[in-house]
Amino acid sequence: MKLSESVKPISYFKAHASEIVRQIVHSRQPMVITQNGEAKAILQDLVQYEQTQESLAMLKMLAQSQNSFRKGDFRAVADVFSDLQKALENQSE
Repeated sequence: MKLSESVKPISYFKAHASEIVRQIVHSRQPMVITQNGEAKAILQDLVQYEQTQESLAMLKMLAQSQNSFRKGDFRAVADVFSDLQKALENQSE
């Protein structure tokens, strides 16, 4: 279902809130709520919201990694593993 097909005015939401929540949870499709003919809010299932937030966090980490790489702020994998090996050896002594 396209988001444009799930557009409801706020008055409809007020009158049918529990029905709409059940529908959104069941279908996992968000709904656009309008006020005075303009889109004002998105109503979304909690699981979908959490997945969206996790995806955004991953994208943010990727963007930060790309920026670090462009700046030359990185280390070779072999160096990292060598340092880890040394640290582990020092702990066992």
